[in-house]
Amino acid sequence: MSQINTNASVAKILVAPSVILLALWMIVPLAMTIYFSTLNFNLMIPGGRDFIGFENFYWFLTDPSFITGIINTLVLVGAVLIITVGLGTLIAVLVDNPFPGRGLVRVLLISPFFIMPTVNALIWKNLLMHPVSGLFAWLFRQVGLEPIDWFTDLPMTSIVIIVSWQWLPFAILILMTALQSMDQEQLEAARMDGAGPISTFWHITLPHLARPLVVVIMIETIFLLSVFAEIFTTTSGGPGTQTTNLAYLIYTQALLQFDVGMASAGGLIAVVLANVVAVFLIRAVGKSLAEQ
Repeated sequence: MSQINTNASVAKILVAPSVILLALWMIVPLAMTIYFSTLNFNLMIPGGRDFIGFENFYWFLTDPSFITGIINTLVLVGAVLIITVGLGTLIAVLVDNPFPGRGLVRVLLISPFFIMPTVNALIWKNLLMHPVSGLFAWLFRQVGLEPIDWFTDLPMTSIVIIVSWQWLPFAILILMTALQSMDQEQLEAARMDGAGPISTFWHITLPHLARPLVVVIMIETIFLLSVFAEIFTTTSGGPGTQTTNLAYLIYTQALLQFDVGMASAGGLIAVVLANVVAVFLIRAVGKSLAEQ
C-alpha cells in the first residue's frame, strides 16, 4: 500500500511542472484580458488607462454591430453545418461502395481540409469567384449569362461556400471512417429481405452514423464560431457589416479602432458564448453516447 502511495506521489511531482505551465499559459492571458476589459484603454490616447468597471461590456453589447455580428455568426455556422453534414453524409456513403480509383478519390476529397484558410480564401477570391477572370465568370459567359460579382452581390453566400469547401472534407473523413465499422452481415441480411438503398440508409446506415455526426457537429461548431481568415481575406467584413461575425467585430475594435478595452470585453463575451455552446454540445454528445 505504501509503495502505491509512493508511486502516486512521484507521479504527481513529475506531472506538476506541466500542469503549472499549462495553467499559467491559460490563466495569465485570461487575467490580462479581464483587467484590460475594465479600463478605458485606447492606443490612440497615450497614458489613458482609467478604470471604468463594466462600461466596455455595456457599450459592446449595445453596439448595433454586435447584434449584426451575432446574427451573421449564427447564419454562417448554421449554413456551413447543413451543407457539410448533408453533403458529407451523402458523399461518404457513395464512396464507401467499391469502384475503380476509390483510393485516389478519397485522397482528393479530403485534401482541401489541409489547405490553410487564407490560401483557401485567396483561391476562391482570385481564381474561382473573380467577376472578370474567375472560373465561374467564364462559365457564366459560356452560357450567355452575366457573371456574378460574388463578394459584392452575395457576400455571405460566398463566405459560406468558401468555409463549407474547407470543412466538408472533415465531415467526409469522420463519416467514411465510421462506415468502415458497420456490420456488413446486417447489410447483407437487409438486402436479402428486399430492403432498397433508401430504406437501408434510413434504418441501418443513418442510426450507425448518429454518434460520429454529433461529433462532427460539435467540433465544427466550436471552430466555425471563430472563422476569421476567410472574411478578412475576401470581404473585410463588408459590404457594410454583411459578413462581420463576432470574431471580425473584435478584430475591428482591437486593430482598426485600437480600443483595447472594448476588444477585451468583446473577447470575454465571445468566450462566454463559446462555452455556452460547448456545454450544450457536450451534453448532446453525452446523451447520444448513453443511448448507444
